[in-house]
Amino acid sequence: MLNKLTVFSAIQPTGNLTIGNYIGALRQWKNIQNKYFCIFSIADLHSLTIYQKPNILNKNILDTLAIFLACGINPSKNIIFIQSHVPQHTQLSWILNYFTYFGELKRMIQFKEKILLLNNNKINIGLFNYPVLMAADILLYQANKIPVGKDQIQHIEMVRNIAIRFNSIYGKIFTIPEKIISSNGSCIMSLLNPLKKMSKSDLNSNNIISLFDSNDIIVKKINNAVTDSNIPPNITYDKIHKPGISNLLSILSNITNNSIQNLEIEFKGKIYSDLKKSVIEHLCIFLNKFRKKYYNYRENKKLLDNIIINGSNQAQKKAKVMLNKVNNIIGLY
Repeated sequence: MLNKLTVFSAIQPTGNLTIGNYIGALRQWKNIQNKYFCIFSIADLHSLTIYQKPNILNKNILDTLAIFLACGINPSKNIIFIQSHVPQHTQLSWILNYFTYFGELKRMIQFKEKILLLNNNKINIGLFNYPVLMAADILLYQANKIPVGKDQIQHIEMVRNIAIRFNSIYGKIFTIPEKIISSNGSCIMSLLNPLKKMSKSDLNSNNIISLFDSNDIIVKKINNAVTDSNIPPNITYDKIHKPGISNLLSILSNITNNSIQNLEIEFKGKIYSDLKKSVIEHLCIFLNKFRKKYYNYRENKKLLDNIIINGSNQAQKKAKVMLNKVNNIIGLY
């Protein structure tokens, strides 16, 4: 463990995780857990940027942990913890506010996108300040590597800027994290609008494949997924000219561990319904296995509670060391 680089990553417990969340994040976590020392967080504080019903949020936290386990993330190899159980996150976030500029936060693309959906009078400071808490999450554990999708690169650049700014005043305190960019094809797009990313918060459930969709629902959603009107049909990966087909190929490639190049050969001369049938078949097989594992873990509350306690204790031990170091260097008594 001591010789391994540290990776930090987190997911909000807002329910309804999608196949996109699995392929873009959880699958990657599973694949890197032997190479790196990984710290994975259930980011419940981040989820509060929009109102969460208390009983639902409480349930979602345990649901998310069971999902981690069902996806193959091993708590004996990694630290898995709940963000709010480690108060050093918010304490460091407050300090990092003084090394973050108002203009930087205003320029965050995700913030701009979200405020378009909100009444200007109801934009809370937590939404605006989200990247600073994210910086604290990462810097608290001296993370070397951060898995990100292309839509999150701006956030990581801000984390780096905050750390560099702090270090320029107080010396090399924070590790400057590097990005691990998700591989091509790991960003899964909306089924009906393959020009936008699949999102668990999408108001139209037909745009997403939930990890808990039944086989019948999967059949319906994939059959309705956008393709194109090319004659004759051409099943090739081309995100610009064939986004719908490319998205289906990405899903199939990731859940079968078969390269897109091999799939293009396999489906050469075939029609789009053949591709959809294959996606449906493999999605159903994969998700049926996943759900069986999930319910086994979810019903074992004692196991989940033990993982939460152990993970939070490990995370807090590391976080205390780092926060004490920061407090001392800036002059807090």
